[in-house]
Order: sequence, then structure tokens, then C-alpha cells
Amino acid sequence: MKIIISLIIFISYSNHLSAQKQFSGWLATFNTFKTGKKTSIHSDIQWRSADDLQYTQSLILRTGLNYHLNKKTTITGGYAFIHNYRNTGGVDGYVPEHRIWEQFLYHHKWNKVNISHRFRLEQRFIGKTVVDNNRLKNDGSLYANRFRYFIRNVWPLNHQPTFTRGMFAALQNELFFNFGNKRNVNGKTFDQNRLYTAVGHRFNKSFDIEAGYMNQYVNGRTVDVNNHIVQIAGYIRL
Repeated sequence: MKIIISLIIFISYSNHLSAQKQFSGWLATFNTFKTGKKTSIHSDIQWRSADDLQYTQSLILRTGLNYHLNKKTTITGGYAFIHNYRNTGGVDGYVPEHRIWEQFLYHHKWNKVNISHRFRLEQRFIGKTVVDNNRLKNDGSLYANRFRYFIRNVWPLNHQPTFTRGMFAALQNELFFNFGNKRNVNGKTFDQNRLYTAVGHRFNKSFDIEAGYMNQYVNGRTVDVNNHIVQIAGYIRL
């Protein structure tokens, strides 16, 4: 755990002074709908703004089928559609990205802290663009692979033996690594890091809402970006 924390701190802050700074807002809802004793449906919808909330940077629609091996462990396979803003040759527009993804999720407790580890693989089909008659058009796709490791810690701020209602604090981090076809993204193994802290309220076993600050460090092909983000997120479990 100490090694992981040290790596997160190093990656998050070693280069941030020279990176281009941005300020944006993210809205998200993360949902799980039970369909059987061992199965459920995952879905999440995320809206992300560009710098200074000027326009929509990305819209993400993701779904998947969960299989719960036990109370602590879940495996998932799914599909995501991403609507991304892009500027090519001074012409701007939105291009699609299609992703197939697989993940392994493990939950456990340490004292009163609820900890989640998520390992995700993504097969990305990133839209290529051409300028045609002063309009941005899709021209096929580029393929790339990515691995993501996510850790999230949730601290209940009350003294319930089982946390079903009340305020909580959250701290999470996610590391992104490219592998195979790296030339189709930033040309590098390390892609980005997202460090996030939030406070929230659990209304019942089925619904949480939280608000927090995220620092996203993006390792660009030519220019790195240090994005300061305010995020509001809801969690639905039915």
C-alpha cells in the first residue's frame, strides 16, 4: 500500500508545474440494477466540460453486465460510447469513440473504511477525422488498448456498525496505462492520473450523492494538462 501511495503522489505532482492548467466541471451518475442472485446491470452517464465550462468536452454512456462471484468480488464486461470534442485544422466538431471493456472489482474493509479496487481493460476504437467542406467528419477509427487501476476509500462520518445512512468522506485515485498501439494515442505508456476527494451523503442503501475536487494529470503527446475539476456524482443501487 505504501508503494502504491508513493507512486500516486509521484505521478500526480512530479510534472504538474510545467503542465497546461485547465478548470472544468464533471457531472456523473453511476448505477447498478440487480437482475438476479448473481447478476446485475451496470450503467453510468458522465458529462464533462471543456476548460472554464465553455462547452461540452465529452459525453460518456457506458453499460455492462455484472456477475457477482461473492459479496466482495464482481466481474464485468461491457460497452461504452464516448462523444468527444475535437478541433482539426481550425475546424471543430464531435467525433465518436467506441470501447469494449472488462473489469475485476474487489471490495473489503479496513477498520471503518470501505475500500474498492477496480482493474479495467479497454479496447478503444477512437474516431479519426477529416475536414470536408469546412466541416469535421469521421473517417474510420484508430485502435488502442488501455489498462486502468482504481482505488476508492469511503469513511462513514457516523458510528453505525453497518453504514446505511449519513455523511461520508471519500478519497480515490485512478491510474491509466496504454499498451499496444500506443502511437494511436499519446505514444507513451503512462496516459493519465486522476486523484479525487469528496464529501457525500448516503440517503439509504440505494442512493448516495457526493461533491468533490479532482486533479486530472494528462500525459499528452506534446503538451501535458493539469485539469482542476469540480465533480458532482450520484450512485444508484437497485
